[in-house]
Formats: sequence, structure tokens, C-alpha cells
Amino acid sequence: ATVKFTSEQPLLRDRTNSGRILARSIVAHRWKINITYNPMTRDEFEPVYSFLLHRRGAMSPFFVSLPQYRTPRNTTFASYAASNNLEAAGAVAAGTTQALIGKSGYTNNTNSSPFPGDLFTINGTNSNHLKAYMVTRVESYDDYQATLSQPTTSQLRIHFTPGLSKSSATGDSLVFTNPKIKVILS
Repeated sequence: ATVKFTSEQPLLRDRTNSGRILARSIVAHRWKINITYNPMTRDEFEPVYSFLLHRRGAMSPFFVSLPQYRTPRNTTFASYAASNNLEAAGAVAAGTTQALIGKSGYTNNTNSSPFPGDLFTINGTNSNHLKAYMVTRVESYDDYQATLSQPTTSQLRIHFTPGLSKSSATGDSLVFTNPKIKVILS
């Protein structure tokens, strides 16, 4: 019936006597997914319930693909991303919230770009990199932040949340089509 997808990043904040705000993250980021179903018959309910029982709560995580995030919202970029993955243009440190990406033959004017709100995962050298990330801003050759270097016509700079959970190497693929979210039952 409904899918509720939210970001949870607890912060510790304090204000000094002079009015400065001190803030830091106190716990790792997590996506929360709440799926509700329409009323079901027992025959409809049992496959769902037995699947969740088989996972034994938080003992066996699994991956889910949410229908509203399976393809990027920009149809031109979605067509490109269906058969091509953009790659990290350089190593990206854990905790970073932006990355320069591109691929030989990609032109951001022709193939456009992802939109804020699109999800992606990283497929690369670190097989433990299982986090899903959400695009918050995109910079291109024509539209970029002046304090940062200008991306080439075959590159984009994407900003995302949360910060990278693991470092990423040059050439690691960013997967925008059917990104999978690791689920641990609460």
C-alpha cells in the first residue's frame, strides 16, 4: 500500500556562550524503510511472513530494490545508465560527500545527468561497500561551484548523502539503475 523511505542521521549539537553551534555526528547514517501492505488473505500473507522469518530478524540481511528508485528520474540519463555505469574519476576517501565521475564517451550535454533524489550504489574493488547513496546536487561543465574545479564535458561532480562509508578507488562504478538497499530488520 505504501513505502516510506527516510534518512536518519543523529547529531549532537550544542551552542557556546558566544552563539557558535558545535555539531557532530554521533551514530552512523541509516536509511529507514517502512512498507505497509493492503489487507491480505492468509495465502497472500504467508510467503511474505515466511521470507521475513527465514531472515531471522537481523541475523541475515537482504537487499531490496524500491520501485520508485529503480531508474533515475531523468529519462535521457536513465537510458544511458541502463547500459553504462559512470566511474569515479579518482580515489574518493571515506566520509566524502562529493565525487567527480565520468566515462569515456559520456557527454553531460547529450546524456544529461542524474537528478537530486536519485539513488546509486558503488560497485568496485571493495566488496564490502554495500551502502546506498542519494544525490543531493549535480555540477556539470556548464554549471559548477566556482570554488571547485570545473568538470570536463565528460564528467559530473555529484554531491550525495550520506558520506561514503568506505573509500572508493579510481574506476569504481556508480550504479544508478536498480540500486539495492541492504535491509536489516529492526
